[in-house]
Amino acid sequence: MISLNNRDFLYVPIADYLIPAEKVAHVQIGNNAEHALLVLTKTGYSAIPVIDSKNQLKGLLGIGMITDSILGMERIEYEKLADLKVDQIMQTDIPNIKTTDKFQKGLDLLINHTFLCVTEEDGTFAGILTRRVMLKEFKKYIYKN
Repeated sequence: MISLNNRDFLYVPIADYLIPAEKVAHVQIGNNAEHALLVLTKTGYSAIPVIDSKNQLKGLLGIGMITDSILGMERIEYEKLADLKVDQIMQTDIPNIKTTDKFQKGLDLLINHTFLCVTEEDGTFAGILTRRVMLKEFKKYIYKN
């Protein structure tokens, strides 16, 4: 059993651990599915944030969502990709945390997600918090104490 004598690290703001927005691959709300699939394929990610022209987080888009949207009864309808807009297929009910939220909230949410989108209080996309980063920080704390 792990004993954590000092739990101060649980109250550190998420902002200390996030990957900043400028380093995160994303698509914009007006992009088509073809562009989004290209971004996902080139980066190797399975999902990416969707933002609007004012840098507000609007949702999340994954390869599976794109694939589902072009599956026909008889074949995959690739020709739909150019006309299908990101906002028609993105997921909008995503877990979201603020830069001011604490490590503990991020840790709790990352149990079921590989990454979380992080926003400022006004909804501006600030970056992502990954399970990998949180686990590394948790490991560092445990080994140090």
